[in-house]
Parts: sequence; structure tokens; C-alpha cells
Amino acid sequence: MTPDLAARAHSIRRTVIQMCMGRGQGYAGQGLALAELVAALYFHELRRDVDHLVLSTGHSAIALFAGLRELGVYELEELETYGMDGSRIEESPLEGTPGFEITGGSLGQGLSQAVGMALGERLLGRDGRVYCLLSDGELQEGQVWEAAMCAGHYRLDNLVALVDDNRMQADGATAEIMTVEPIVDKLAAFGFAARRIDANDLEQVLDAFAWARTEAGPAALVCETLPGKGVPSFEVYEKVHYIRAEPEVWERALAELG
Repeated sequence: MTPDLAARAHSIRRTVIQMCMGRGQGYAGQGLALAELVAALYFHELRRDVDHLVLSTGHSAIALFAGLRELGVYELEELETYGMDGSRIEESPLEGTPGFEITGGSLGQGLSQAVGMALGERLLGRDGRVYCLLSDGELQEGQVWEAAMCAGHYRLDNLVALVDDNRMQADGATAEIMTVEPIVDKLAAFGFAARRIDANDLEQVLDAFAWARTEAGPAALVCETLPGKGVPSFEVYEKVHYIRAEPEVWERALAELG
């Protein structure tokens, strides 16, 4: 399973770069960082037409679009219109775009909606699980913690929060803007079974998903990721939150990926 998922993650990374090449810009850092997590979600964890994936951090959609290409939902030709006028491949996608259940561009709202979905699954007597991808910087929003309090109160054992702990946000390092640590301890205090993982390590990701399914209440995986993962020149890029670059930079990135 892991070699297949590693190949999927590599393909996702190549698609992310190809998407950004269209306009010469985009959220490549996040897309590259999330490749293993997205591969594990789409090709190991999620049951299609049963489970839900809620993208709260809308600008991380580039990783999901690339993963959805692996599923056959999108063709590369359309994904290369990423962020262009008139394209449905938006940098922060709208609810109803294939593969996206909410409009997640306004940060801080996704976990609340995921809690509602998880409650809905329980009330309807269904076994659907809800996975919510949010970011460390997003934890600065108070609504996130209201949602976490609700999830803990109702013991939502069908909810898994995935915190992309990449330690950056638009204005700089998360710790310098407003620290959100200790994330694991805070989520545990709200009733989550919480653990920290290296989300660029597929074995750790798969083990954590298996662990989350055994918990009696909501689970949270604090996913350490490396922005620009797989492209050495991007991994050290100071402004990796959003990259604008000339064509030769993107061509070099593809070459570095191999």
C-alpha cells in the first residue's frame, strides 16, 4: 500500500507545479506539503459516497485538486487554468465545485460545519465519518475553539480534525504573529484525542488514521508538514506561503521533483 501511496503523492506534487505554471503563481508550498496526507485520504482512508472531507483552509485546495485528478475527477488541462478568470479551478473553491463540500476561503468556519455534518450523520443513523482539514494559523480564529468545544461535548467519534501545522501564514511565521501552541494540549483540553505526527511520513499518517478510528470521541491529528516538500529550492523559499515566479523557476521545480 505505501509504495502505491508514495507514487500517488509524487504525482500530486507534479500536478501542483503544473497547475501553478499556468499563471506563474499559486499556493504551491501548501500543495507540495500536503501530498502524502491527501494521497492517504483519497486512496486509503475515505470511503467515497460515505465519508466527508471538509476543507476549511480554502487556499490549500490546490492539493485536493491534484488529488482529485488522481481519482479521475479532473483532467490536467482544466487544472492548468487554476486561478484564471472564468475557471472553476479557483484558488479557494466554492461549495458545489466537484470534490468540495463547503466554501472554505474565509478561515475559521470549516470545523463548525464539519461538526454539524458529524452530528447530522449521527442523527440520521449513518456511519459516515467527517474529516476536516484546517491550518495552524487558522487556530487564531475563535470560532474554531467554539466548534472544538461542541465536538468534545457531543463526543463526536466520527469527526477527525487534521491541523496542517506548517508553522507559517500569510504575514509570516505563525509563532511570531500569534502563537497557537501547544496545539495538542489545547485540543485535548476540549475533549479531543490528539496526537502530533509527521504528515510527510506515510507510515505515520496511516498509523494515525487507524488510531483515530478507535477513539471514543473526536480525534485530532496535528500534522507537521514542510512547505514546498519535494522541491529543495522551494523548501528554503522564504515566501513559500504563496509563490510568484518566472517560467524557468517552475520548470526547475519539475526537474527537482524528478
